[in-house]
Amino acid sequence: MKLLKLSVITALLATSIFAEAEKSGVSVSANMALTSNYVWRGMTQTKDSPAIQGGVDLEYKGLYAGVWGSNVEFGDGKNSLEADVYAGYAGELEGVGFDIGAIGYIYPNMSDEYNFAELYFGLSKEWEKFGLSAKYSVGIETDELDSEDYWEVGASINLPYEIGFSASYGDYDNMGTNYSAGLNRSFEKFDLSVAYIDFNHESDSSSDEENVVATVSFAF
Repeated sequence: MKLLKLSVITALLATSIFAEAEKSGVSVSANMALTSNYVWRGMTQTKDSPAIQGGVDLEYKGLYAGVWGSNVEFGDGKNSLEADVYAGYAGELEGVGFDIGAIGYIYPNMSDEYNFAELYFGLSKEWEKFGLSAKYSVGIETDELDSEDYWEVGASINLPYEIGFSASYGDYDNMGTNYSAGLNRSFEKFDLSVAYIDFNHESDSSSDEENVVATVSFAF
């Protein structure tokens, strides 16, 4: 319910500033998604339950900033909302895309125990039917949580019938590794995706996870 209220408020605010932003050359976009399981770096954030997610982004000549939110459930009865705030700069140099920025992960109900931030740098290269990407995130200690570094590499392929295939592998220091493989297809107003995601804990095999996640998302 909290996320639903936040989504409605965000949508109203975004609508009210669209016109003014366009006059100044700032582009505004918004997104909404419904997923069968919010999985982040291979680990469920909703105890294998569905999530409603959404955000708003501003962009001006490569500079961007945005907010994004989702319901979460960690099984401790303390936290029900994640709100991410991020900003950065993205562009292209000699045909290679780059993205550098910072993100804060905010959990309002238990801020001291859960909040953390990261600096990130990503590279990507696109060909006609194939793409590669890599990203490194440096954890920043905030409040009581000293977050670890994370890196991930990915690849995508355009298949027949406008279907895309994507795969990734990531390593979260002192936490574990994850990989995913999935299919996606874009329609006129929404995207559909389904992915298999596997997580292997570094020291506790009982915390390993396997998930199949279906998501429908909208951008406007």
